[in-house]
Amino acid sequence: MSGPAQMRGVALALLVPAAALVALAWGQVGIGPRLLWEGLTTGDGPGALTLSTFRGPRVAIAIAAGALLGASGALLQSLFRNPLASPDIIGFTQGAGLAVIAATAFGLGGPMPLIAAAGGLAAAALVGLASWRPGHVTPPLTMVLVGLGAAFLCSALSTFLMTLMPSAAAAEAQRWITGSLAGSDWTQAARIWPAGLLLLALALAACRPLAALQLGEDLAVGLGTNLGPARWSIVVAAVALAAAAVAVAGPVPFVALMAPPLGIRFTGARRLPGQLLSAAAAGAIVLTLADASARSLLPGIELPAGVMTGILGAPYLMWRLARETKKGSL
Repeated sequence: MSGPAQMRGVALALLVPAAALVALAWGQVGIGPRLLWEGLTTGDGPGALTLSTFRGPRVAIAIAAGALLGASGALLQSLFRNPLASPDIIGFTQGAGLAVIAATAFGLGGPMPLIAAAGGLAAAALVGLASWRPGHVTPPLTMVLVGLGAAFLCSALSTFLMTLMPSAAAAEAQRWITGSLAGSDWTQAARIWPAGLLLLALALAACRPLAALQLGEDLAVGLGTNLGPARWSIVVAAVALAAAAVAVAGPVPFVALMAPPLGIRFTGARRLPGQLLSAAAAGAIVLTLADASARSLLPGIELPAGVMTGILGAPYLMWRLARETKKGSL
């Protein structure tokens, strides 16, 4: 990134802890910075309880899950060169959510991030096969429409499976599938952060073949890029990022769609690694503030974070569809 872009990148990075501080302090009961500092340094008082139990874990998970979703969306939007390509629009996150619901409904064991990743990859394969046209480049609109159909199918199957579950488990699954961070604990945070950092490192490694693909197929082949494996490696990296987020936060909608353009426009990053990190920071901020708003706006009522991201994301999606249609990009 250039000098001004680097400064804006630093500013965006600093907004992440600022959003975390807002989320820690803001709630049905406000906790000021002084009490938070006292709780952090002494381990006593309402600030300590807020950090250890009530808000600390969910803020930590919101930052990690939002960053993973933002990075996932950035990879897909760069790969398909389309701002509508995100894991929630083309069905990946719903596939990951369906896999987790199915594993819960049928009592299957195993690490949920891996189960979610398998579901996301299966949904990716379904969308790819259904939208594939032999000898032709798949139009973006075809991919979006097929992905929306796959997303609705996965959501419908998840709802059906919840009817087979005990009422308490079904209620918890319903809350989770909407995209909620309620009930988060530090055990989940301790799992998602190392996995998330590893996946972000792998995503940054995927920027090299992705940069070659953006030069055009002929030039990419001339540079020694194997097109098929390169594309699938990027898709797998994007799905793994989204699946890790879904495993702890549920299929939160529209974060992966909105975060890349927000972060990249803010920083002005032109190189792919900078764009990926900008999208990750924007995703962390969006999900952190959305979760804080969802649990704080209505007295006595705690909404899932996915409700707030849906309220923000649905108008953005309609605006983006209208804009891309007007430009003739779809």
